[in-house]
Amino acid sequence: FWMLLASSWLFSCDSQATSPSDENNEPVDVFEQNKLLYRCVNLGNALEAPTEGEWGVTLQHEYFELIRDAGFTGVRIPIRWSAHAAVDSPYTISKSFLSRVDWAVNLAEQNDLAAIINIHHYEEIMTEPEAHKERFLGLWRQIASHFQNRPSSIFFEVLNEPNDKLTAEIWNDYLAAAIDLIRQTNKNRTIIIGTAEWGHLNALNKLVLPEDDQNIIVTFHYYNPFHFTHQGAEWVSNSDQWLGTTWNGTASEKKAVDQDFESAVIWAAQHNRPLFMGEFGAYRKADMPSRYAWTSYVARAAEKRNISWAYWEFCSGFGIYDSSTKKWNSLLNALIPEE
Repeated sequence: FWMLLASSWLFSCDSQATSPSDENNEPVDVFEQNKLLYRCVNLGNALEAPTEGEWGVTLQHEYFELIRDAGFTGVRIPIRWSAHAAVDSPYTISKSFLSRVDWAVNLAEQNDLAAIINIHHYEEIMTEPEAHKERFLGLWRQIASHFQNRPSSIFFEVLNEPNDKLTAEIWNDYLAAAIDLIRQTNKNRTIIIGTAEWGHLNALNKLVLPEDDQNIIVTFHYYNPFHFTHQGAEWVSNSDQWLGTTWNGTASEKKAVDQDFESAVIWAAQHNRPLFMGEFGAYRKADMPSRYAWTSYVARAAEKRNISWAYWEFCSGFGIYDSSTKKWNSLLNALIPEE
């Protein structure tokens, strides 16, 4: 059954990702759109770094071909627009940076990959939401206008991991304004919306979406159990004390994942919204057998519930590809098993 379903999803991805650019003028089925994101990978640590390359990743032309040939159906492209735009109105985005994003989106299209472009690491809006609301909307006004004629295989994700002082209540207000603005130029673009509180599942019930706009996919990020997935992570305080934490696929470990996903599925069914797990992964300091077991189980558990996904990430600390040796590691098979 699952081989049949997977093949049908993949056929759908191949047929829709090559659609003509004027398809954006036609209404879309958001659940069909979500199938384009069936198995994606994040191109992390590149365009969302303060400057590309600063975090050790510079996107390469061949990455898109490798990702396509490995069997992925799309890429999520995290982007730090806030580092490449004026601080004063109209918050003009750097032409050279916009061209670089175009380059990435073009390569995704050319390789029949769906592409998600988001606003990522806009750290200032998390600590001073009110001071940055107009700039946030100003960025989206430009992004939406620039990409309005792209095919329906290009998705807009409004903001990565709202947190801190950008509370659920404030986020609901800001995302409503962003949706209205995007719809001015992208009437039928599929929009991806994440939860507050770092994109956590627990914040799903705090999310308020416009009832009259059904072309929205809801996204969450999944890093449970955190002490396992982030052991030794340099950006997490005291994470070295978690080193050696394993994930062995015990009944209780699997049950915890299943319960998390079932709660999300119940919410999604009540609100008639498709789900996309926009990030999940285990950091390189965990042992590989545990990373493999966790990654495989989480991916299959999502697929079983029609939750599309994007692994975090391609070739850095959580990565599945070594850009120096130009080889995949075993996690590729955990994500996309050989049939």
